[in-house]
Amino acid sequence: MSDEKPQEPTVPVNQVIEGRIEKLNKLREMGINPYPYTYNVTHNTKQLLDGYDELAEKETPIQTAGRIMAIRKMGKAAFLHFMDEWGRLQCYMKKNVIGDELWEQFLLLDMGDFIGMKGTMFTTRTGEQTVKIEEFEILTKSLHPLPEKWHGLTDKETRYRQRYVDLIVNQEVRDVFKTRSKVLQAIRNFLNDRGFMEVETPVLQPLYGGGIAVPFVTHHRKLDMDLYLRIADELYLKRLIVGGYDKVWEMCKDFRNEGLDRKHNPEFTMIELYQAFADYHDMMDLYEDLLRHTIKEVSGNSFLEYEGEKIEFGEPFKRISMIDAVKENGGPDLSDFDFDKALKLAKDANFDKAKMLNHGKIVEAFFDELVEPTLQQPTFIIDHPKDISPLAKVHRDNPNLAERYELFACGMELGNAFSELNDPLDQKQRFIDQGKVAEAGDEEAHQLDHDFINALMYGMPPTGGLGIGVDRIVMLCTNQHSIQDVLFFPQMRSQKEE
Repeated sequence: MSDEKPQEPTVPVNQVIEGRIEKLNKLREMGINPYPYTYNVTHNTKQLLDGYDELAEKETPIQTAGRIMAIRKMGKAAFLHFMDEWGRLQCYMKKNVIGDELWEQFLLLDMGDFIGMKGTMFTTRTGEQTVKIEEFEILTKSLHPLPEKWHGLTDKETRYRQRYVDLIVNQEVRDVFKTRSKVLQAIRNFLNDRGFMEVETPVLQPLYGGGIAVPFVTHHRKLDMDLYLRIADELYLKRLIVGGYDKVWEMCKDFRNEGLDRKHNPEFTMIELYQAFADYHDMMDLYEDLLRHTIKEVSGNSFLEYEGEKIEFGEPFKRISMIDAVKENGGPDLSDFDFDKALKLAKDANFDKAKMLNHGKIVEAFFDELVEPTLQQPTFIIDHPKDISPLAKVHRDNPNLAERYELFACGMELGNAFSELNDPLDQKQRFIDQGKVAEAGDEEAHQLDHDFINALMYGMPPTGGLGIGVDRIVMLCTNQHSIQDVLFFPQMRSQKEE
């Protein structure tokens, strides 16, 4: 059966809904419950197609179910296409086989309805594998028409707001989220196999920390105190390293009160992991291995195609310092850490002077402008300025730098890692310095967390930490341009309900 244009009337949606409600009422008048409780499915579409030869040869009775996606009536017979999670399949019914009562019910069916079918498998004269229906049952009466077939659901905003419809009509969207599930499972398996213990830490926190971000604020009525949705997991996970665990990790939702663009959503999925007796070099090796494993599991290759470019993960990733990367891409040499000189260069580059609060901020601004968009192949940007890395250890060879890296590919940051600062007195001073930055107008600066300092006072071993942007990895693995395309329900502006 070739796909045909849906037989929906070209009338306003509300009139179509009214017509479907009339059919719903007719079914009820006939004693039919259009919303029954259960149905015994013996075969899904994949099992029917994979096992077709044996099922057809033995005329094995089958029961399957799905959503009607097309109907073609031909007198006293009809072809339908139905869809389940696994695929789409044709079915065929004749009035003299199913009987007058079921045929009357069939005439009240619409695209979008769910039905359960009993029958056998056969091949039509055109060679299409088909379910021959002997009985059927209405499982759900759909009241809203599906989008018109040839134009479908293409408007981005509508697709995000009504993801349930997007999933019904766009197979490629369903495939994206199946791949997302594979990515998460591959990462989880990798870390579990490496001996990391998966843990859970609080979402509601009395202090926010572990990241550079503005938080969401809420209020607990019984405790009469403000709480923050976490911006990161870091400070709680490092408390667990203090407590005696060697390898911990968490996959979770973090929340940052920031703008929306193709790389940012206020609610996003992060993985953070911490390993005792390791440093940021160990974290680089670990992340390379994790990405190679994940991409191999998902794609079967060592590379991905992203927006027309081959991104190779099989070769060792390039490693370059942030200051050298700026210079290599035509920017100034900022290795002398002369703040006044750097501030003049930032002013000449038309950067917002109010945000150039220290030398590290200026290095970061030149990096964001000149370097980040050029990083297509996986690249570790290492050795960040200390004053923009308040949770990382001072570089063992340069007191102006921190042992920190970020991984970039396709012009996006994919991860952030440190040799974790475990000197409680140094950490306290860094927090105090961040407080001065906050007073100068940086609303993303870290807060002083006295309990975290207290935890470090008990002693945290040398530790390597890594934060991974899961949604962006999924973007790469599914060749999606926007983070909104890999989130089931991305954040949207409010819309008046009709």
